[in-house]
Amino acid sequence: MKVVPRNRVIYTYSFRHKPVEHVKLNETFAIMTEDAFGGQIKVEKDTVEGLDWSKVDGATGPVFVETAKPGDTLVVEILGIKTESKGVIVTVPKNGILGEKPFGPVTKTMELKRGFVQFEKNVRLRARPMIGTIGVTPKEAEIPTGSLGRHGGNMDVKDVTAGVKLYLPVFVEGALFAAGDLHAVQADGELCVSAVEVAGEVTLKFKLIRREQPEWPVLETEESYSILACGDTLDEAAKYAAEAAAKALMREHSWSFEKAYMFSSLAADLRINQVVDPKKGVRAVVSKGFITLKSLLTA
Repeated sequence: MKVVPRNRVIYTYSFRHKPVEHVKLNETFAIMTEDAFGGQIKVEKDTVEGLDWSKVDGATGPVFVETAKPGDTLVVEILGIKTESKGVIVTVPKNGILGEKPFGPVTKTMELKRGFVQFEKNVRLRARPMIGTIGVTPKEAEIPTGSLGRHGGNMDVKDVTAGVKLYLPVFVEGALFAAGDLHAVQADGELCVSAVEVAGEVTLKFKLIRREQPEWPVLETEESYSILACGDTLDEAAKYAAEAAAKALMREHSWSFEKAYMFSSLAADLRINQVVDPKKGVRAVVSKGFITLKSLLTA
């Protein structure tokens, strides 16, 4: 099995980056990832004050997907996520949803044992490893891996876990895929800027849907499809997610806008992905009982 090492890291999604690996469709391969801090924070005395910020929020890649062409959809099957046994979370003064509060730079390390994250001696959370940054290269723009958009990127969606499929629009030859920023556990919102940041390994497989694309990245779980939108504000992100859901329901059921708008109010859950990046993320979640993948793609 091909393994892309974690030192093959990029800090922008850009067509200027040469592929570090070529992968065929349906070929199982692995990507090794460093944590979001680039491995710079090891113990609790290490805080964000000492960070080299140019080495933060990297992604491993890019990987060239053979036969992927602009206009296609890259189907990313996440087969497994393994994390290392120790993670960290930090506070960054003046950042996060409560950034106006007075607080200092604090680092907390946590052990990961038997499927749990030990926050305090008597407080633990069930681990749910997920991928914070996952995406493809846009056509012309050079987008930092710490940002997000139609190409994916640093979406920080807690449901991007093992066993799901992610549908990404392909903009350049070979898609030029990269991923990183693993979290051992994260709540919706990622309120303080950080989750349990951890290095690890992701096992993946790619498929393609030819000549059709989603308006925004789409996440498929066992029970639902989620439209992963973003905007400059939460209101804008929510609007984009809601609009995409309504349009998909119109296509699915041949409904008028008014009917789809009403049904969205009953069956499309808006959930916050993250509130801490320059662009905010919101997903619209619709049960598979009401929508099919075909209606989420356009020619």
